[in-house]
Amino acid sequence: MGNIIFGPLLSRRFGKSLGIDLSPHKKQCNFDCLYCELKPAKTVDKYDDVISVESIMSALQDALAQHKDIDVITVTANGEPTLYPYLDELIDRIDAIKGDKTTLILSNGSTIVDPDVRKALAKFDMVKLSLDCATDKCLKKLDRAHKGINVADIMQGMLDFKKIYHKPLIVEVLLVKSINDTPEHIEVLNKFLTTLNPTRVDIGTIDRPPAYKVEPLSSADLLEVASHFDTSLPVYIVHRKSSEIRAGSYSNDEILATIANRPLSEDDINILFDEQSKDRLKILLENKKVKIFKIYGVTFYILA
Repeated sequence: MGNIIFGPLLSRRFGKSLGIDLSPHKKQCNFDCLYCELKPAKTVDKYDDVISVESIMSALQDALAQHKDIDVITVTANGEPTLYPYLDELIDRIDAIKGDKTTLILSNGSTIVDPDVRKALAKFDMVKLSLDCATDKCLKKLDRAHKGINVADIMQGMLDFKKIYHKPLIVEVLLVKSINDTPEHIEVLNKFLTTLNPTRVDIGTIDRPPAYKVEPLSSADLLEVASHFDTSLPVYIVHRKSSEIRAGSYSNDEILATIANRPLSEDDINILFDEQSKDRLKILLENKKVKIFKIYGVTFYILA
């Protein structure tokens, strides 16, 4: 740890991104998630190691001068970025120099109940919030949340935020085997997300060495979980780097039935379909049985 600026990183979803770490010296978070790649640390509700806005802006300006082809400025932290006490001032300063670049923040969603946090987040061009848990039992077990944080407040805060935020809102759900992947848990999550109606729902699993001994879902399990979300939700599976699923053969009717059940991303198609099935999909596109729509870097196939 140590650098305020990291990257640039190339993301298929967001383009070329320059990262800002608001807690570069140590982990400062109100969650101590079982799957976190950072070492376990006691949860906090505020930063005690605060870098100045001036220091961040100086580092950012130097990086932007060096990397002139950046698409996205991503605000994150070794911990939770919305605990940074000067977030509102910081985004105003970034906005003043960003030019045509997009601003994005990655938050665990825990502080969204705070109106001041919602006000600061609303200034970003894109907001990505995590929501792993639909119950307080899960929140305590999986995210190991700081005292006083509960799911009801997080969900209400997200709904309140959606009322004032009309730009891309992405919700990320990270699934851990035998903890938050049960049909009952997914049903509650689905009910809430259908009400929230975010721009996109990203679901994934552990793909880096976790802080605690927990297991990821297989790609097949992720696909099964995705099928339980409402078809109105653009669900994007963040596939692990190596998929154990072997591409299969799909007839025209099977392709249409699969897409009717859930919009498929380009990544899904590449993993699930063999070459002949991809050719059939192209013909279905040409015959206007299937169409494409794109949501901020992700291509989905849906029924026409």
